[in-house]
Amino acid sequence: MFFDLTIICTLGFFAAMVDAIAGGGGLISLPALLMVGIPPHLALGTNKFSASLASLNSSITFARSGKVHFPLVKWQIPFTLFGAALGAWSVLRVSSDFLNKAVLVLILVVGIYTFVHKNLGMENRFKGLNPFNTIIGCLFAFALGFYDGFFGPGTGSFLIFSFIALFGFDFVIASANSKVLNFTSNIASLFLFAWNGKVLYSYGVPMAVFMILGSYVGTRLAIHRGAALVKPLFIIMSLLVAAKLILQYI
Repeated sequence: MFFDLTIICTLGFFAAMVDAIAGGGGLISLPALLMVGIPPHLALGTNKFSASLASLNSSITFARSGKVHFPLVKWQIPFTLFGAALGAWSVLRVSSDFLNKAVLVLILVVGIYTFVHKNLGMENRFKGLNPFNTIIGCLFAFALGFYDGFFGPGTGSFLIFSFIALFGFDFVIASANSKVLNFTSNIASLFLFAWNGKVLYSYGVPMAVFMILGSYVGTRLAIHRGAALVKPLFIIMSLLVAAKLILQYI
């Protein structure tokens, strides 16, 4: 068990560090749990437990640095939570095959669009809130919360991109805002997994400790290095999520 814990804690640290900067950490942490022989349903629940604590730590660190735009996020949180709960409820009743294919196309578009537009998200162009963009932001929060509860891959990328495309935030503020909403949506899924006994705490707790450390390192790097670090890593993680979905589809 010591060897298994060494693997999941080490990979969990790097997963949380990457996730705090640009999202996509699940591409590292979930395979780590599966690698040591944990059954898929327990791996999903255990990963959600550890990742939720890591995203909470990132949210707090970003908030303390002043990077979270609370006047907008405070309206989005309840929509995200309701959407995630509805998504988690729906996944038990609806096939995710179509969504799998649709997300593949969308995540590729996001990654390529961000790569082509060199100045996208490199500086903060946010011009303030108004009733229209607040409503649109809440609708996106609900939709992405639902998606995270229902399916999941690429949620962080979609959240970051929506904050940049809709509001003109730079990558650092967009990443900070997305962490708060991502943590919110994680809570609904985590509750479902924990309620059904799908969290392996003997692995989840030590992994969570290392993921919290990784999230702290990643958040500090994002804050101090800025968009110049976040943007290229965001593109890489978006394309890796797309590659993962392609392999699943094949």
